[in-house]
Amino acid sequence: MRPLKELLHAIPVTDYHGDLDAVVLSLCFDSREVEPGSAFVAVRGYQTDGHRFIHQAVKQGARAIIVEEFPDDLSAEVTYIRVADTAYVLGVMASNYYGNPSQKLKLVGVTGTNGKTTVVTLLFNLFQKMGHRVGLLSTVRNQIDTKEVEATHTTPDPISLNALLKEMVEAGCGFCFMEVSSHAVAQQRIAGLHFAGGVFTNITQDHLDYHGSFPAYIKAKKKFFDNLDRAAFALTNVDDKNGQVMLQNSFAHRKTYGLHQMADFRAKILESHFDGMLLSIDAQEVWVKLVGNFNAYNLLAVFGTAILLEQETMRILTALSEVSGASGRFETLKSPNGVVVIVDYAHTPDAVANVLKTVGSLRKNQQQVLTVLGCGGDRDKGKRPEMAAVASELSDKLVLTSDNPRSEDPGQIIKDMEAGISEDRKKNMFSITDRREAIRAAMHLAQPGDIVLVAGKGHETYQEIKGVRHHFDDKEEVIKIFNEQN
Repeated sequence: MRPLKELLHAIPVTDYHGDLDAVVLSLCFDSREVEPGSAFVAVRGYQTDGHRFIHQAVKQGARAIIVEEFPDDLSAEVTYIRVADTAYVLGVMASNYYGNPSQKLKLVGVTGTNGKTTVVTLLFNLFQKMGHRVGLLSTVRNQIDTKEVEATHTTPDPISLNALLKEMVEAGCGFCFMEVSSHAVAQQRIAGLHFAGGVFTNITQDHLDYHGSFPAYIKAKKKFFDNLDRAAFALTNVDDKNGQVMLQNSFAHRKTYGLHQMADFRAKILESHFDGMLLSIDAQEVWVKLVGNFNAYNLLAVFGTAILLEQETMRILTALSEVSGASGRFETLKSPNGVVVIVDYAHTPDAVANVLKTVGSLRKNQQQVLTVLGCGGDRDKGKRPEMAAVASELSDKLVLTSDNPRSEDPGQIIKDMEAGISEDRKKNMFSITDRREAIRAAMHLAQPGDIVLVAGKGHETYQEIKGVRHHFDDKEEVIKIFNEQN
């Protein structure tokens, strides 16, 4: 229960009809959730326009309606408020409604094409190891200290987001680490939040089905840093060719990390094995449980963030040696006959290349690399042949299969992928639509000591086909096959 005027704090109102002192009982942007006394924000979304449902919201008892355009007929019992951008206003109102929780803890956002989930998960685990109460908002899970909350989106809607942040504050959390997707920035889902810092991992082709072009995708990521205030920090991967672009126009304290170029935080891989690697981070050696060049970047981003949050260096490094990464990110399993299976979420050309290059650097001379790869339906089609091409070049054998085909024909998705594979590589390629059978086929083809990469789904425990979600877990399927081999 909040006075409407209080919810509108810091929001420029263009015009209004009605009583701004009215008390509202809830805030919503979905007309189906409107109850008597609600404030309904009519947001123009990607698929539908909330202005179409104003009449329905009034009928269900809305006390206030926030719009970009007034409807033709105004109810005398309702307060109508016109603003320039309802998506932005929803974020600010949600923050006001829940008492601006992001100002009561240190909120750090992590954005980039790859590595977001791993970085925020490592930060969460690290700060817990160091004795802090922490919040986590990620693709895999949301967590309020020790309480786990199911994650449905990489970045939740503004109302759900602020509700979670309020719970974190009430639970005594001093920090929260969250993924910030390009969709969330473009759709103003993080409007009204106060960030203590922002981290950029990298950027490669992804989500062009939504953003339309790579420059537009970059612009969405950059907007996050543009909106950071002077008290915040902006930490970027200087080795990424767009890393410095992210810091242009940002008012935040600018810091960099990298493996190759001069940076504020630097690291070097000294040794690498399937069970971990030895790193030199700012001239201090530390053994970590993650592997791969890409994870060296992730760990360095975590180290830099912890330093910028005023944690002590040796305490960070000690805890860093004990933490594990996110579920479904380069998870290694070993079969009874010695086949090494890696389950990874890699679902972009760059991510697939990074994982397979890491596998290539670890394998012995006689070990074959077999990859199971699919591409999601109703998503950027341009990356399909690129993903298949890089997987084909870096694998001895490749099995193309389904990921989440969603509303598309799985066979057509596989054909799109096949277009990226050269004729001379097709002799080592197999196409099996059924993902379960594709994994089984790769395991059957593998000889003792070989390496099988199952890529694309990682932590996901479902497969979406024709709009229906079916239980499917890559790790479960691999373990079933292991059990059969015993």
